[in-house]
Amino acid sequence: MPNWSGVTDCEVMVIEPFTRRAYSWNPFNGLETVASWTLTPTKNGTLVRFEQSGFCQDQRAALKGANYGWQKFIGGLEKVVAGLD
Repeated sequence: MPNWSGVTDCEVMVIEPFTRRAYSWNPFNGLETVASWTLTPTKNGTLVRFEQSGFCQDQRAALKGANYGWQKFIGGLEKVVAGLD
């Protein structure tokens, strides 16, 4: 990807073992978001929720790129968890 070294600078902000983790997600200059994962036990397994927040109005392209990338990543993760990959 142009203008990206492949390294994402981040800082762990929250760790709640087996429940939640959140970290800053700053892959590009000027983009400062927070990525968080929440795990909720259910009777059939675990509900995994991912959220990335902090996009500014003038960062619509970054938001679209993140949405595309995370959908691919999470789709791949679903296959791995299901034993399909």
